[in-house]
Amino acid sequence: MDELTLLQNYLVVGAILFSLGLVGVLTRRNMIVMFLAVEMMLQGVSISLVAWSRFHNDWGGQILVIFTLTVAACQAAIALVLVLMLFHRSGRLDIAAWQHLREASHSAFVDQELPEAEVEEPHWPELTPAGVTPESPVEDLVHRTHV
Repeated sequence: MDELTLLQNYLVVGAILFSLGLVGVLTRRNMIVMFLAVEMMLQGVSISLVAWSRFHNDWGGQILVIFTLTVAACQAAIALVLVLMLFHRSGRLDIAAWQHLREASHSAFVDQELPEAEVEEPHWPELTPAGVTPESPVEDLVHRTHV
């Protein structure tokens, strides 16, 4: 396999992991799921670093990934302790439930309900009785809109 094709494949996988992690962070409110999404983003970046390091025949990117994974393991332990302490205090893992942790200068975040969509009653066509020819508008008889 060509080195350029291999690099492209690794970068695509890294971009997909990073994108999935970004979507997870932006759409979820559960702390553990958000934490896992951030870890997925970190793994996407790590794959990209290793791919560029291999492409340039340099060990620098791979060594940086090893140090990054070491720091990420420490960060995971601290984040797990923080999540457990906050869950023990509030009983929930929802981000919005922890409003008391914000700074005093920031206002509280309030979820706004989406307005209810107006649902129209469906209009069902009525069939004519058997043996009766239905009435058609004159425009339909003179000009056909489609062939």
